[in-house]
Amino acid sequence: MKCKDANHVCDKSQYKESSFWEKVKLNFHLIYCRACRKYSSNNGKLTDIMNESKIETINTSDKDKMKEQLKKEMAN
Repeated sequence: MKCKDANHVCDKSQYKESSFWEKVKLNFHLIYCRACRKYSSNNGKLTDIMNESKIETINTSDKDKMKEQLKKEMAN
C-alpha cells in the first residue's frame, strides 16, 4: 500500500467508512511506515479534539437567509 492510499484509508477510518480489509492493509502499512503512523496519530488527536469541542454551528435556514441577504446586497 502506498502512503497516499494509507492516508486516504486512515481518513476513511476516522469517519467509519473504511472496509475491514482496508483497515487490515492499513495496519500492516503502519507497522513499517513511521510517517503514516504519525499521520494516523495526529488524525486521531484531531478527531478527539473536535469531538470534545463545544462548537455551535448556524442552522441551515438561517444560513440560507444570510446567503439571500448577501446576494441582494451584492446586486445593488
